[in-house]
Amino acid sequence: MDVESAFLNGKISEEVYVCQPPGFENELLSSYVFKLNKALYGLKQAPRAWYEKLSSFLTDNNFIRGKIDSTLFRKIIKDDFIIVQIYVDDIIFGATNENLCQEFSKLMQDEFEISMMGELKFFLGLQIIQ
Repeated sequence: MDVESAFLNGKISEEVYVCQPPGFENELLSSYVFKLNKALYGLKQAPRAWYEKLSSFLTDNNFIRGKIDSTLFRKIIKDDFIIVQIYVDDIIFGATNENLCQEFSKLMQDEFEISMMGELKFFLGLQIIQ
């Protein structure tokens, strides 16, 4: 699963000001700087803002964050479970029940703009055989 425009989903908690971006300069406002309300690509706070938004969303939906790996989330439902691993804007997940995978996919699609990449074959340079 790939989250489209992931970093644009995050809200920044600190005040960040920027100059007018090239190509969008307004000569009447040439001495102005502008306060950002949301994260932008290239902003050093963007990955953290995105992670915090996604992490909050998952925990609000009863996922438990890993104690050792804070990018690993799990959810146990009766005798089944689902695990979710986050790597920047890529998310891999697996469950003991296919319905849990489908429910998770729908949950994410309802909240974020995502594209499903199909069955996992490679991740971080590792070949995955299922």
